[in-house]
Amino acid sequence: MGFTWGMRLRGSSKKKIAPVTSWSESTSEPEITIPPEFQCPISIDLMKDPVIISTGITYDRTSIEKWIDSGNNTCPVTNTVLTTFDQIPNHTIRKMIQGWCVEIGSSLIDRIPTPRVPLMPCEVYEICRKLSSATRRGDHEKCEEIIWRIKKLEKESEKNRKCIVENGVALVLCDCFEKFSGDEKLTSILGKILSMLTWMIPIGWEGLTTLASASSFRCIAGFLSSKDDTVRENAAFLLKEILSLEETQVHAFAEENGVAAAFVKLIRDSVSSSATKSSLVAISQMVLHKPKIASEFLEIGLVNQTVETIIDGENSVCEKALAVLDAVCETGEGIEEVRKNALVMPLLVKKILKVSEQATRSSVSVILKLCKTGNESKVEEAVHLGAFQKMFLVLQVGYGEETKEKATELLKMMNTQMKLMSDDVDSSVHFKYLEKPF
Repeated sequence: MGFTWGMRLRGSSKKKIAPVTSWSESTSEPEITIPPEFQCPISIDLMKDPVIISTGITYDRTSIEKWIDSGNNTCPVTNTVLTTFDQIPNHTIRKMIQGWCVEIGSSLIDRIPTPRVPLMPCEVYEICRKLSSATRRGDHEKCEEIIWRIKKLEKESEKNRKCIVENGVALVLCDCFEKFSGDEKLTSILGKILSMLTWMIPIGWEGLTTLASASSFRCIAGFLSSKDDTVRENAAFLLKEILSLEETQVHAFAEENGVAAAFVKLIRDSVSSSATKSSLVAISQMVLHKPKIASEFLEIGLVNQTVETIIDGENSVCEKALAVLDAVCETGEGIEEVRKNALVMPLLVKKILKVSEQATRSSVSVILKLCKTGNESKVEEAVHLGAFQKMFLVLQVGYGEETKEKATELLKMMNTQMKLMSDDVDSSVHFKYLEKPF
């Protein structure tokens, strides 16, 4: 690997520009004056990776990238509007800087590795062209070679990853996955594609539609049962994205390929927080889009598993688990199953205002469904757990009109119940005090 040179001055993070003949009080070596042509016009530091922009001015790559990323579209020196944001390495200046650093030969100067030139959009387009061509030919070995190269380039820098994501690689990878998804011998290349697609989200409608084909969906669903937990996590993540399409055929494929049991098992196995969240979101989507599938989830213990997840999970997981309970309670069968779990109501009341806005909305929604469809015992339980006071707070904080309406309805139901429980509840609490807030 080649090297360029950077400057480090002892005892200070700032550069001291002084005549070569002057001497530092803290060192026996002279301080160093950087030639102006080697200084970045933005940072006034020695350039480590000089690049030329469209106006012909040379800057240090890091400095000009920060300038552009901040929303500027002009050259800092000339104030001319940039016709392109491309940056071309200035090898001539780099060599001059290297020669100067060698000539100085001071211990105040450190060697640093020469930065790799970032990936350019034109290079990505060429990679996409080659991968598309190999896919059409059915040349899986060439495809795997190109995929390996993409993976290597992505690991080199965050800028490379951004360039790959922004220039159509995801769609080409989706086409490649669909092409080979029916061949069980190619699980290695298919697994690599799945892994890469997880950091290219959002893939876009066209790419997701390709992955939603019968062959691709069946293949991804199969990966949910892999012995490799990372593969299972990647499959769950992508299935969650595919199910967001809300297309009838997609949910039919989900039912046919037994993903319900696979998702619940993934949650039960506690593979990772990411896998659990992906599974919970996918389950909510499936139940809301096709209520009949709720029966299958109930049979394999979804409600009890979801309750355990609410108890043990971090806030982001808890939020999605509460959304699952809300979705399940859209069906009468689901409400009955949720009502059987004695921990549900205490957890719902406890999580209000404690997790997130969405978690509060889901909790209020589930409590209302349980109270409306059951006998007075659920309303009484909610009152004893402090739900009455929590609903007041929900109205004050504000979580949208729909949630406010649900909280108001619950307050009316609980107020009626509290009148019947007057021996247990302070008689001074009366619903008449709710008239003004409404």
